[in-house]
Amino acid sequence: MSARDFLDSIEPHFTKGGKLEKYYGLYEMVDTFIYTPATVTSGTTHVRDGNDLKRTMTFVVIATFFCILMAMYNSGYQANLAMQTMGLAKADSWRSVPMMLFGYNPSNPLSCMAHGALFFFPIYFVTLAVGGVWEVLFATVRGHEVNEGFLVSSMLYTLILPPDIPLWQVALGISFGIVIGKEVFGGTGKNFLNPALTGRAFLFFAYPAYMSGDSVWVGVDGFTAATNLSLASSGGLAAITANHSWIQAFLGFIPGSLGETSTLACMLGAGFLLYTRVASYRIMGGVFIGMVAMSTLLNFIGSETNPMFAIPWYWHMVLGGFAFGTVYMATDPVTAANTDTGRWIYGGLIGVMIIIIRVINPAFPEGVMLAILFSNMLAPIIDYLVIQANIRRRMKRHA
Repeated sequence: MSARDFLDSIEPHFTKGGKLEKYYGLYEMVDTFIYTPATVTSGTTHVRDGNDLKRTMTFVVIATFFCILMAMYNSGYQANLAMQTMGLAKADSWRSVPMMLFGYNPSNPLSCMAHGALFFFPIYFVTLAVGGVWEVLFATVRGHEVNEGFLVSSMLYTLILPPDIPLWQVALGISFGIVIGKEVFGGTGKNFLNPALTGRAFLFFAYPAYMSGDSVWVGVDGFTAATNLSLASSGGLAAITANHSWIQAFLGFIPGSLGETSTLACMLGAGFLLYTRVASYRIMGGVFIGMVAMSTLLNFIGSETNPMFAIPWYWHMVLGGFAFGTVYMATDPVTAANTDTGRWIYGGLIGVMIIIIRVINPAFPEGVMLAILFSNMLAPIIDYLVIQANIRRRMKRHA
């Protein structure tokens, strides 16, 4: 039986008035994610836009495709390379059983992809299962349909986690992100904080030993590998270039969170989101301009005690989660500014704050997560001020 035949056979139970009507939204979400919806706008409406919530969320998930591939390949590559360095014959975990078929060769793309998949999919499945339970629970209690918003949150949340994070922490983080970051405010479209970043922020502050340091970025016990941001905070640009080249950082062959390492993969996703007009080029441009302006200013100021002042903008662009946050997190249409001018200001604020947190704060070398969450809270104020400025300008014009 094909997937289409299976969906057709269970459809009568999920349709309005069926036995499982309360799960109608969940069925419809799966159905329309794979197939084009048969329903179209009808009547005397003057707006006929086929890019509804389902299609918008589907486009975002599709845009993460290259980041997902890189998440699996690089996490497997880093693990295989670490095992080769340590002289280990096999992984000291359940992953050693399936990896008997592929070996642990960092030069073998199939081996890297298979090993990385064993890190990526358990995290994603736990995220999907636990977060899905919360989504269905709230939808059942409130009597509304399950929508596609969680598909995006679950994928983004998975991609910003370290590869060796304990699965029980994955469950805790997505629970906090969905319940506290979204559902308590009414669900998709009513939250003012990005749910995926909210879940990660909870894990960072609740379990910092599992979310920072040198031992969390490579899935091999006993192996430590500092991220480029950590290297920069202690030794400046020289410490980075002694370990990785700029092109390695750009392509993503460096330690880091699952889907954040490759700037190239994020740029490919950005191209798709801009082509489909799902993401705002104003926000992306604002983040980039803010980052370049602030990092250049600090380069000019300089510091004899803080080597981060000397990091140029083109290195900041490929460090940490800058590219991923710019493309997928800052452009969240629910939590970002919605006026055209406000989007430039909102993006610029994020870019400036990323550099300030990275360079000036000695305890936290990465600033993307905190900068976006802080700007999420200011987005309504930014829109309000922009609208009020427009009103005053029009009143003067027509006075």
